[in-house]
Amino acid sequence: MKRRIFTGMATALVTPMDGSGGIDYPALYGLLEFQIEHGADALVVMGTTGEASTLTDKEKNELAAFVIRRVDKRIPVILGTGSNDTRKAAALSREAELAGADGILLVTPYYNKTSQEGLIRHFETIADQVSIPVILYNVPTRTGVNICPETCRRLAKHPNICGLKEASGNISQVAGTAALCGDSLDIYSGNDDQILPVLSLGGQGVISVLGNIMPKETAELCRLFREGKVLESTALQLKLLPLMNAMFWDVNPIPVKAALSLMGMCREDCRLPLVPLAPERKGELKVLMKGYGLL
Repeated sequence: MKRRIFTGMATALVTPMDGSGGIDYPALYGLLEFQIEHGADALVVMGTTGEASTLTDKEKNELAAFVIRRVDKRIPVILGTGSNDTRKAAALSREAELAGADGILLVTPYYNKTSQEGLIRHFETIADQVSIPVILYNVPTRTGVNICPETCRRLAKHPNICGLKEASGNISQVAGTAALCGDSLDIYSGNDDQILPVLSLGGQGVISVLGNIMPKETAELCRLFREGKVLESTALQLKLLPLMNAMFWDVNPIPVKAALSLMGMCREDCRLPLVPLAPERKGELKVLMKGYGLL
């Protein structure tokens, strides 16, 4: 079996912004401590939820250094280093390893896209240049390209490619990948509303948006399933479903940042082209969160 970065719930952490559009490091420190205190099993930084696409390379380096230093090995830190430029993704991945990351997350090439053979060459080229574990990130609704199960089987032969964040929403595809890859590739749900189905197919956990505001409960969902308490895990999945869905009332991370702002943990600001959640929606979110005891 390959190295496993984590089992359970990794929070896809937001990047808090200050009033001038810079990274709000005091707020970030609070978010990191909140996650660790409330049982997150790992953190994924500079992914989709972290608005990586609008962070400069300098900001990415500073953000990575800050998070790794503050977390101080208490839980694994996985850095998003993907790009649609293979050379740039390889460079970012090498820098992540040097910074002390426990693993990296590589999204499929977006906009220029590629074939399945191109995906294999892209990911293998990057994985060849690091010695830390690699998690592939399949999110075709954002990138326009899907990693097919057979492609996953070929990629899983690489010693450094250890996991897959599967956010296609296609449970049949997840089953196909699990059947082909077995223990050679750890599968993580990339959609909170599909945590339990992915776990039931042998998945190791979730990389979660909801975990930003409810890390304890989201991690508990995974823990209950691993302990064989399937009915309790199912009940929790269904209980959390309305709030999971609310995190996608608008483009991620707009709703989750609105939720965090209501909790007083950071501002709701995103970088353009993302704009704050509509006031009427924020009012609905506030009511929903009160029902979960978050406010």
